[in-house]
Amino acid sequence: MSRPLLATGLLLLTAIVPAHADGLSTLQGQYVIDPSSRIAFSVAQIGGGGINGVFSRFSGTFVLDPDVVLRSRVTFSLQPESVATGEARVENFLRSSAVFDVDTYPAITFRSTAVRRQDSDHAVIQGVLTARGIARRETFEATLVRQEVRAVTIHVVGELMRSLYGMDVGTPIYSNIVRFDMMLNGRRR
Repeated sequence: MSRPLLATGLLLLTAIVPAHADGLSTLQGQYVIDPSSRIAFSVAQIGGGGINGVFSRFSGTFVLDPDVVLRSRVTFSLQPESVATGEARVENFLRSSAVFDVDTYPAITFRSTAVRRQDSDHAVIQGVLTARGIARRETFEATLVRQEVRAVTIHVVGELMRSLYGMDVGTPIYSNIVRFDMMLNGRRR
């Protein structure tokens, strides 16, 4: 359902780096995505409600190059088994072969292919998301929220069509669109 977006979020982190980063040149380097990051998703439902959840197990790195944005890159892996919605029945269903199929596909991955600067704090990240053995190009938007000497926080948002990854169970009652909202904390290596 929503695991492809999580991976894409990492790409968005990389996209924030501007082409010629005046004050952002201090961001240059390789970062590890910190476990304190938050990867949230939502799927709307006809009549209200829907499914809202988070993933607690993920890993990844991103390289920021403010001087040459095209050198920036992101790799991300999410373990869909770590999905949490607050409802055991829903979580077990999401882990099942009907949705994430965690026994066969224990990870959802994302690898960036291009980063485009929108302005000094915003970027668009494109890359390849692989979920349930299906690889597709996806695009996310990233916004630089905070920068420190050895850390950055990037807010990443995007939408995916779950049917394209073989996770279309429950449509049209549940939306085909999965919305991701990620707050990614990176620590410089």
